[in-house]
Amino acid sequence: MIHSHGIGKTNGVPNRRPDDEDMTIALERPANTAPASPAPSRNAARIAAEKGVPVLDVVVPVHNEQAALADSVRGLHRHLSEQFPFTFRITIADNASVDATPVIAAGLAAEFAEVRVCRLEQKGRGRALHSVWADSDAPVLAYMDVDLSTDLAALLPLVAPLISGHSDVAIGTRLSRGSRVVRGPKREIISRCYNLILRSTLAARFSDAQCGFKAVRADVAHALLPHVEDTGWFFDTELLVLAERAGLRIHEVPVDWVDDPDSRVDIVATAIADLKGVARLLKGFGSGEIPVGAIAAQFGSGPRAAAPRSLLRQGVYFATVGIVSTIAYLVLFVALRGLLGAQGANLIALLVTAVANTAANRRFTFGVRGRAGVARHQFEGLVVFGIGLALTSGSLAVLHAVSEPARVVELVVLVGANLLATVVRFVLLRGWVFHPRRTAGVTD
Repeated sequence: MIHSHGIGKTNGVPNRRPDDEDMTIALERPANTAPASPAPSRNAARIAAEKGVPVLDVVVPVHNEQAALADSVRGLHRHLSEQFPFTFRITIADNASVDATPVIAAGLAAEFAEVRVCRLEQKGRGRALHSVWADSDAPVLAYMDVDLSTDLAALLPLVAPLISGHSDVAIGTRLSRGSRVVRGPKREIISRCYNLILRSTLAARFSDAQCGFKAVRADVAHALLPHVEDTGWFFDTELLVLAERAGLRIHEVPVDWVDDPDSRVDIVATAIADLKGVARLLKGFGSGEIPVGAIAAQFGSGPRAAAPRSLLRQGVYFATVGIVSTIAYLVLFVALRGLLGAQGANLIALLVTAVANTAANRRFTFGVRGRAGVARHQFEGLVVFGIGLALTSGSLAVLHAVSEPARVVELVVLVGANLLATVVRFVLLRGWVFHPRRTAGVTD
């Protein structure tokens, strides 16, 4: 159940700002920009004016945030009042807090006419966003983390393409070259690994799924939300993947972001839940349980033309190419050993089969045709091959440095290292070398 209070003048006829009309005109869709769907979306500022509702509804999900809530909401309200040229609402989505958060939130709603509170009796950031976004009357919906780790100067660039109708979804990204991020190496590595997993398994093209700074047009949200199952941290990823598969346009904004040292996110539990979510989406797309075509049809478009080949099919092709490469390596090694010796034959056989392996995976596993990017693909393929070789050689070196192992132990370690190297090679080829974003226009 959701309890709401503190809804002020922004729920009735909003106090229009004198520059709303100017910004409405300035943010119209450029004539030479191709929309994501055949029918351009209407300007959100005009929709809001016609309905007498705020243009933007910013949701701040909270659970036991009594320490940060007041200062953060006041800072957000001050920024929107002074820097944001459209009418707005701030919705505090309280996820079953048991500290003083509900009392503080109610006080903020009484203090500011543009602030309201929604109380949910169950935890879950995804549940909070799903509930508030589904009920909101604003044409543009956004959310941000209560710690305000993202510089608010990025808020207008985030929502402007949605207001104009140019884009459907917008995300802040900490992984763009233009981003300025302050955080420890642990979170940086985890974030990049997670997004690599998304690219390699779901062929995601967006760069940062986890940044707590996103926005979506309300009509898009209302079409996607019924198909989003997750109620926790994977909610963002699921929404983005569905939007991308449905052919919607996702706008990215590089952000300035400072890590919150007081973050209470359970990294291990969140990572496990995210991996389960990825597996669920793979199953849903593979079985047809997720109706991507029907979702896309609601926007007058077709599913994304560059939707990836199925992971299973790619895995089968990859394994087949690997088996053929291994046989070719053995044949070359035997043929060259008498002439070059064991080490020389091994080196030449490995290099030749590595080049052939990359070429075969390029054509058959990932469906890339033509000569465009061949040199780059081969170079990156050798880098990936080197990483795999380092894993196997490194594991043996460590094993022999620790003790003089029995032959069976050595064999077990080598088999395990090779399995890991194979997985790493497939992930890097799918998520980096032959990722659809880097091979657009040359795939089957």
